[in-house]
Amino acid sequence: MADHQRIHPARDPEAGAPQRTTVPLVSGGASQSEKGDPEGNYHPPHQRTIPYSYSKPPKRNCCKKCLCWTLALIILLILVIAICAGIMYLVFRPKLPKYSVDSLTITHLNLNNDNSLFATFNVNVTARNPNKKIGIYYEGGSDLRVYFTGTQLCEGSLPKFYQGHRNTTVMNVTLTGQTQDANGLLQSLQAQEQTGNIPLFLRGKVPVRLKLGGLKLMKWKFLVRCWLNVDSLTPDNTIRIRDSRCKFRFRF
Repeated sequence: MADHQRIHPARDPEAGAPQRTTVPLVSGGASQSEKGDPEGNYHPPHQRTIPYSYSKPPKRNCCKKCLCWTLALIILLILVIAICAGIMYLVFRPKLPKYSVDSLTITHLNLNNDNSLFATFNVNVTARNPNKKIGIYYEGGSDLRVYFTGTQLCEGSLPKFYQGHRNTTVMNVTLTGQTQDANGLLQSLQAQEQTGNIPLFLRGKVPVRLKLGGLKLMKWKFLVRCWLNVDSLTPDNTIRIRDSRCKFRFRF
């Protein structure tokens, strides 16, 4: 029996490209929403778009940088000042001046008719400058006051002058004052005089300028406090200072 031969139809070259049969992707029993819109009116489900906003960079980093730079500059400035102060200390070797009350005389200590006490003290004050390279300008406007048990008796001021290196200057200062309602004060002074030990307190505020070599610094204040014990306050009489001590400090 002869073999059966399969005969395939020949392709017509003028017929063009063969058309492909499209098969629907959705079965026939599906609804329209499942099949899609065959007319091309299908719209995809609405998708919410999130708007994009350009966020500004945080300011904390900038503030932190500014704070760090400020602290660094402050620390650097402190170090520079400390180094300069150390160099000046090594070069000039500053020492505190010394003060002492050497003698005291009383010209007037009288109770007036209006019950006020009028007093005039003459005080010899010695100022010593122990520095080799530092001079002291004593400016005007100084203030010296003498107190007895917290009550001011008299006041005055130091003269204006320049004190050179390793110089000792003795100044005679006149202090005057008038205290109201001083009957009880005078009685207290007389009672204390009977013991031969009268406590007095001298306080001084002295504006000065220091001279370092050829450089004249800003104005400072010397604060001087002296505690004295004298044996008498009788006018025109020799008054002996039994003991005295003075303290000194700077004030800007």
